[in-house]
Amino acid sequence: MKVQRRIFSAVLLTSFMGPFLGSCINIAIPAIALEFSCPATDLSWLATAFLLGAVAFVLPFGRLADIFGRCRIYGVGTAAMAVVSFVAAFSPTVSFLIAMRALQGLALGLVFSSGMALLVAAHPAKERGRVIGYSAAATYIGLSLGPVIGGLVTQYLGWRLLFLLAAAVILASSLLVCAVRTDWYGERGGGFDVSGAVFYTAASTLTLYGLSVFADASWTRVLLLIGLVFFALFLWQERRAKMPLLQLSLFYNTVFAMSNLASFLNYSATYAISFLLSLYLQLVRGLDASTAGVVMLLQPLTMAVLSPVAGGLSDKYEPRLVATFGMALTATGVFCYSLLDADTPLSLVAANCVLVGVGFGFFSPANNNAIMGAVSKKLYGVASSMVAVMRLSGQAVSMAVVTVLLAQAALHEAADWTAELAAAIRLIFAYLTVSCVFGVFASLARGKRKPAEEDGRA
Repeated sequence: MKVQRRIFSAVLLTSFMGPFLGSCINIAIPAIALEFSCPATDLSWLATAFLLGAVAFVLPFGRLADIFGRCRIYGVGTAAMAVVSFVAAFSPTVSFLIAMRALQGLALGLVFSSGMALLVAAHPAKERGRVIGYSAAATYIGLSLGPVIGGLVTQYLGWRLLFLLAAAVILASSLLVCAVRTDWYGERGGGFDVSGAVFYTAASTLTLYGLSVFADASWTRVLLLIGLVFFALFLWQERRAKMPLLQLSLFYNTVFAMSNLASFLNYSATYAISFLLSLYLQLVRGLDASTAGVVMLLQPLTMAVLSPVAGGLSDKYEPRLVATFGMALTATGVFCYSLLDADTPLSLVAANCVLVGVGFGFFSPANNNAIMGAVSKKLYGVASSMVAVMRLSGQAVSMAVVTVLLAQAALHEAADWTAELAAAIRLIFAYLTVSCVFGVFASLARGKRKPAEEDGRA
């Protein structure tokens, strides 16, 4: 098997497995709660720990990938994730399982920091958008199949088998990469900014944790403030470091800066859609879980189908135009969600799922193509990490908005709580629409791709 094909296959496997793990474990939460005799609401930490583990080290790992080799870091990440997933299958307690989820996220941070960099480095610039599009398609397929496969496996074979299946698939990815005898470096043997890594890890962990528990108690907001202080320290350190984790001068590049901002705004507006639609379809409209799942499946399936097409278009035309078109469609779809009520025809809800899927399917691969094309080859690891940081940060902000606004709705105090829930969902989607609209302007403001970016030497 050729090197390019091995890399392509390995990255697609992990692109599939990352979101698959998240969505299939969410379906298994009631069964896990039953086995360990704990409330299902207490198991939200299975998702939170996974997210925190992934984001806490992704930027330092990106720098390590540029120094020690992207293939090597990716191989270590996939091997670690396979081992941790295997151990998680035999978790004796909830606390142990949550700890394993945090370690899974940490290992996935190694994969996130090097996966896209490895994929882009192993293929010529003219194919960059296409391979990124296929990687995005694998992500959306994993997101789509997670609830379906997770539900069937949990019901008939038990939730522990989900971790064993994940271990097997990720091990296959690790073996594919280990068989590659070449590697790609950014700055082989370069220095590593330890102080910057400490400040970044503290900032990302405290900030995202503070956002996730923002509505729980007033004292938790102090954590968010401390996280922002560490973020300021991180920026101060990066300005003075000889070998920074993140070259702040990159953000003088309008394409890089605005593409990352557009990504953050997009994820902050769209990540909560599946959660809100699940509440709307099952609690407001009274649909059973399987019917609601079929309706919700339309969005990720549309994204999976269109992503390779959009990625290919971004190779031929300006990624800015392809991504902005997608962002505009997404904004339109999110706005339409803000008009939902108990009498909205399900056909219109389904059509809107497709519309948002088309928008996101066009935006994501084209935007990632713009980000990776805006940096030199030696910085692919850092750029790959920034893609992950923007995605995970946007997801955390999206759920924080949902948590805060739902808490303020005081649904348990309302006589007709389903009507109040529908009103709260409309309000949240209105806020998310504003984020999307800003994302459209950020996408347009990135400017045209420079000729030097065509071969990744910008």
